[in-house]
Amino acid sequence: MHVLLVEDDEPVAESLRRGLKRYGFEVDWVSTGAAALAHSGPYDVVLLDLGLPDTDGLDVCKALRGRGDVPIIVISARSDETDRVVGLELGADDYVSKPFGVREVIARIRAVMRRVQPRTAAAETGADQYGARLTVDRKAARVHVDGEEVALAPKEYDLLAFLTEEPGALMSREQIMEAVWDANWFGPTKTLDVHVAALRRKFAGVVAIEAVRGVGFRLEIVKDAESA
Repeated sequence: MHVLLVEDDEPVAESLRRGLKRYGFEVDWVSTGAAALAHSGPYDVVLLDLGLPDTDGLDVCKALRGRGDVPIIVISARSDETDRVVGLELGADDYVSKPFGVREVIARIRAVMRRVQPRTAAAETGADQYGARLTVDRKAARVHVDGEEVALAPKEYDLLAFLTEEPGALMSREQIMEAVWDANWFGPTKTLDVHVAALRRKFAGVVAIEAVRGVGFRLEIVKDAESA
């Protein structure tokens, strides 16, 4: 996933860039509103500071939103509720107040990307197909196997939806807990194992969820599911 980071504070920007790269994000960093508006490279989400040296970040937010539906997450030291409301009214998808942790920002990015999924090409069909048998309809939050809906608890659905975003990718326990449960989750991760076990039972022969000891989990679509 490609991130456009618009932040004039170099230490903050560098910390964010390093943290995002550790989680597999590609980051383009610019320090002014003009550079953000002139940026021509592709990006999937914008992290936008409001306190820019050349223009108000709210104006940049409005201009970027006028160009398309790329998700925008405002990051700012401003704690005034008015700025938060105005930012959202101008088209921002979320708002994070400084100081914040990299993990919180990553969780917000993943949450926003899941919410805006219906605005992407997947909205044309309303669902994503994985292999011959599995369909995940993120707009309706429903999952089907061979055309039949599979009953899932809310967190079971959230976990499956997250793991199927990038089939084959190894996701750490920390990444999964932040994305599916809460960015500030400090409890045991046993609940993750319980939910993985439930998904394995319900989707046996359709997906395989591999546990990588000491790291996390990897979901694979079973290619020969039709004969399983």
